[in-house]
Formats: sequence, structure tokens, C-alpha cells
Amino acid sequence: MNLSLKGKVAAVTGGSEGIGRSTALRLAELGASVAICARRGDIMEKFAAEILAAGGTVMTSIADATKAADMTRFVEETVAKFGRIDILVNNAGATGQSAFDTVDDAAWEKDIDVKVMAHIYTARAVIPHMKKQGGGRIINLNMVAAKQPGAAQFPTTVSRAAGLALAKGLSKELAPHNILVNVVAVGKIKSMQQARGAARAGISVEEHYTKTGKTIPMGRVGESEEVANVIAFLASDAASYVTGTCINVDGGLSGVL
Repeated sequence: MNLSLKGKVAAVTGGSEGIGRSTALRLAELGASVAICARRGDIMEKFAAEILAAGGTVMTSIADATKAADMTRFVEETVAKFGRIDILVNNAGATGQSAFDTVDDAAWEKDIDVKVMAHIYTARAVIPHMKKQGGGRIINLNMVAAKQPGAAQFPTTVSRAAGLALAKGLSKELAPHNILVNVVAVGKIKSMQQARGAARAGISVEEHYTKTGKTIPMGRVGESEEVANVIAFLASDAASYVTGTCINVDGGLSGVL
């Protein structure tokens, strides 16, 4: 199976750490020129230096995924630098899980901005370029909770479900233009968010992962590289007839397909 991305250009939002970082690195390893954006320039530039040192091609942009102007600028900078944009990975995000009656309007708005509007902003910016060049891939990160809402998972479970609907609708509308739109829904993956959760609980990261792993059928928390591998598949020619789908990467955690 050929996963080569040589000659392709990929843009990754939230590309400075976690899944975004692993994804950008994997796409670069497969030959893609990679553009990454994040709010923290220092961390992003250190990572970009690693890609360059490994022989990859990378461009960075300080941008906030919740701001339409920033996402338009990021896409235009990518096209100006590399001449095209073949792959968009919407990775920027955060998790907010609380009981319904504790979530105020500001929290709802913030969550919808980062998990729905950010995807709208980037799609709006890249679609004209992808149509002009004859196709492309849009891959949105999501969570398995989008398919299986639970108690005290607000506002995330609602905004994530909206993200699924957005991707499904776009996949049908853009299929005639050979623009494939898919979603990767993650479960418990090692990340800075998980580390912060451990700190709030007053336990070590290792203890947190061991405890969390016991709740997962595969018995462990996932690695960000494992998510990146699935994204790489969807970005490659091997997935040329895959659109409008959502792939769970959760170690069997979810109760739904």
C-alpha cells in the first residue's frame, strides 16, 4: 500500500504539540511539505526545526483557529509558499466536559468556536483552492463522545456532534470536486490535556495513564502517533474512495461504530 505524499502540501492547525505535532511529523516523513499553525510561536518553531533537521519542508504561522481572519491568512500563506494545498487537518481543539447546569454561555460559545466554527473557517478558505486544483482532503479531528453522548460531557459532546454533521454534509457537497472529507474520532490519547488532568487530580501522569488504561478494552491509553497514522492513510492515495466517514481511534473504548 502506497502512503507516499511526495509533492503534496498539508496544512495542520494546532500543530505544535500532541496529535497535531505527530501528524505534521508523519506527513512530512511521507514526503509532504507541511504548514503548521498554533498560538504559541516558541513551541511551534522548536518543532519546525526538528522537521527541518530531519530533511522535511515546513512553514509556520502564528494563528488562532477560532478567528476567521487568522485561518484565511494561514491558508493563503500556505498557498503563497507552496503553490497549492492538498491536505487540511483540522486538529486545533480543547476538551470541556462538565455537568449541563454548570456550563455558562461563555463556555458554550468558546467550545463551539473552536470545534465547529474553526472547521468552517478553514473549509471556507481551502475549498476554492482545492476546487481549482482538482481535489483535496479535509480531515477533521473529533472525539468518540460525538457519537455516544454521555452525562456531564457538556459542551463538548454537542459541539463535537455538530462537527460530525458538518463533515458529512461537506463530504456530499464536495465529492463531485474530488475533495474528500473525513473525521478521525479519538478516545483517550496521551497529550498535554491528559497531563493537565492528572495534575488536577493530584496524581502523576504515569499513574493517570495506568488508571485510565484499565477502562479501555485494549488496556492502555493511545499514542498520538497512532492517530497520526490513520490521518496519513486518509490523506494518501490509498484512501481515494473514502469520504464522509468517521474512524474511531480509541482502543475499543466506544460502544458505537
